[in-house]
Amino acid sequence: MKKGLFLGVIAVMLVIVFPTVMAKGTCTLANGSDVPTGFDQYGYNRCAHQFVGTGSSWCLEHGYSANCLGIYSPDRLVMKWNEEWDRGNAEDWLNPPYDAWENNNWNGKCDGCSGAVWHYKIKWIGPCGADGTPLPDGGYCIWGQFEVLMDQGIDPNLGPGHIWFAHAIPTGYGTN
Repeated sequence: MKKGLFLGVIAVMLVIVFPTVMAKGTCTLANGSDVPTGFDQYGYNRCAHQFVGTGSSWCLEHGYSANCLGIYSPDRLVMKWNEEWDRGNAEDWLNPPYDAWENNNWNGKCDGCSGAVWHYKIKWIGPCGADGTPLPDGGYCIWGQFEVLMDQGIDPNLGPGHIWFAHAIPTGYGTN
C-alpha cells in the first residue's frame, strides 16, 4: 500500500511538476520575432536582454572565427541591454528618440585570458559626430549616435594601473 501510494505521488509529480520545471517558453522581441527563453549555445538570453559568455562565443555567434578578438577572445564577457536597445536594432535606429542603453563587462582574470578587466556603459543620445568625438559631459561618441558614458578598467596589454577613457558626469543612464 505504501509503495503504491509513493509511486502514485511520484507519477503525479512527473505529470505536473516536471513539465513545468523543464518547459521553456518564448518571448517576442521588438522586431516581432519569437525566441526561446533561456541561454542559447553562444551565451545569449535575448528574452532577458543578457549575454554571458566569452569573447570567442560572441565571435562565433556573429559568424567570425573563435579568435576574432585576438588575446581577448577567451575573456569572459557579460552584456546587458534594455528593451529600447532591441527596438533600436529592430528599427535600424531610424525612429528616435530611444531610451536605449547597454552595459558590457569584460573579465580577463582567468587562466589563459588577457588579464584585462574592463567596463563600458553606452546609451543612445542622437547624432553626436564621428567615433571618438569628445562630449561635454566627459563621454565620447560612438557609432554616430551613442555616448560611451564609462570606458574604464585595467589592461596589462595597454599599461600599468587603472585607465579611464571616459567618465561622463553623471555616469548613470538617466534621461537623454
